[in-house]
Amino acid sequence: MTMTPTDRPTDQSTDRPAGPPIELDALTIEDVRSGVLAGRRVSVLGFARSGLALARFFVDAGAVVTVYDGRAADELAEARAGLDGRPVRLLAGPDIDPAEALRGAALVATSPSITPDYPTTEPRLRAALAALVAARAAGEAVPALVSEADLVLRLCPAPTIGITGTKGKTTTASLAAALLAADPVHPVVLGGNIGQPLVERLPGLTPDQRVVIELSELQLPTLSRGTTVAVYTNVTADHLDRHGSVAAYRATKRRLAELVDPEGALVLNADDPVTAAYAGLGRAPALLYRLAHPIPGGLGIVGDWIVGAGVERLPLAGGGQAATGPGGRIMPVGELALPGRHNLSNALAAIGVALLFGVAPDAIRRAAAAFSGVEHRLEPVAEIDRVRFVNDSQGTQPDAVAAALRAFGPPIVLIAGGRDKGVDLADLAAVEAERAAAAVLIGESGPTLEGLFRRAGLARTERAATLEAAVERADELARELLRERGGAGRATVLLSPAAASFDMFVDYAARGRAFKAAVRALAARRAAGERR
Repeated sequence: MTMTPTDRPTDQSTDRPAGPPIELDALTIEDVRSGVLAGRRVSVLGFARSGLALARFFVDAGAVVTVYDGRAADELAEARAGLDGRPVRLLAGPDIDPAEALRGAALVATSPSITPDYPTTEPRLRAALAALVAARAAGEAVPALVSEADLVLRLCPAPTIGITGTKGKTTTASLAAALLAADPVHPVVLGGNIGQPLVERLPGLTPDQRVVIELSELQLPTLSRGTTVAVYTNVTADHLDRHGSVAAYRATKRRLAELVDPEGALVLNADDPVTAAYAGLGRAPALLYRLAHPIPGGLGIVGDWIVGAGVERLPLAGGGQAATGPGGRIMPVGELALPGRHNLSNALAAIGVALLFGVAPDAIRRAAAAFSGVEHRLEPVAEIDRVRFVNDSQGTQPDAVAAALRAFGPPIVLIAGGRDKGVDLADLAAVEAERAAAAVLIGESGPTLEGLFRRAGLARTERAATLEAAVERADELARELLRERGGAGRATVLLSPAAASFDMFVDYAARGRAFKAAVRALAARRAAGERR
């Protein structure tokens, strides 16, 4: 389908752009503000969250925008509504040749999942992008290819904090933003993979702000610019369907460390051997953190306190040693509201960021103690008659699920399953058998997980056709377990799926919301029964 709701002259009959290709290396946010993109043809590939944000940004900058998406036009109603009347030329549907979207463009911008390198990119689109990249490498006058994340880093006038890792990056990014916001002189913007594409915020950003960007393995390979500070939570294995091997996935994750600003810093988990090895990359200094006595220049734990050992502020924050309390103390571990040792590690990373930017230790302590977590990451939902329900829908990777299981005391009933991500789950099965008393399995990977858990020694497993049915049965199992224990204490029903959501839900957030709705419905039924 082709739709051109615009009165601007587009002259899409020619393969030539109106003027030369836009030179990304010379483009600044000041240029954009002054109208350098006015009348220029820009093609946006992908019409999901990032693609929509790109389209809005370029239209607002005066560009003539074409959007391509392989989905049928009737599947794009929400995105089209999100344009809020902005004029674009939409090329949508499987019958559209994606090369058509590239013709006449002065610049091509992409959503993070669309690259010539990923096998998950539609084959015709991959071929068109590969041809574009090859032509540009040969010196031909063809448009540059830029991702939303790379465009943000190219144009952002403010210091940036890039946060990545196999697990924990959303919690760490959210907490880092909260700690930086404790300094009112420097307003904080949080976005990226965490939910809000940042490209539309560019025109209003200033050098006085701080921009925290969660970066996933989808976004990292597209970067040509680094962040001021690069933070790593850990690097294990994930998304092997895209990367093919653990080595390839780890090479992708390494990208942020390779590009970090020499005047910035690396913040690295010393308890993770992969990320700890990044300390020798590039020219930026490294702040290492660990759940033990701190390494000089880093952060750690001493006597149930989070302490710093001579952390140096960034040059842009004045340099010199960051302020702490006596003996390097920052805050007691017990004041953190986040459950689990993995979240203590995440807190160390975020506190490291705050110290680099010169946030006062008392302000860090107050902000960290007030931070209770983020949605879909060990999110407390409700407690119904001593059964606690926890939403960890983002727990799609085995290490994340294992950490979630270790965050709560017994008895635990795990709800897991979904679309298999091609990751080895054998180690998770052993943790599940050790930490959980029962499991209710859903989705495509439910039978596989049930077999793994049973072979690892978990005796109580059941399958459910829907998430709602899983919540109902998990609640019953939790109550049985409490009765077996004499009714003392409380049980936990934990949604931590160890799988993607796409067999049953559009994304992990939709799965998490469905879990919370099912828990609310259960609570309402229980309350109605008590009133009768």
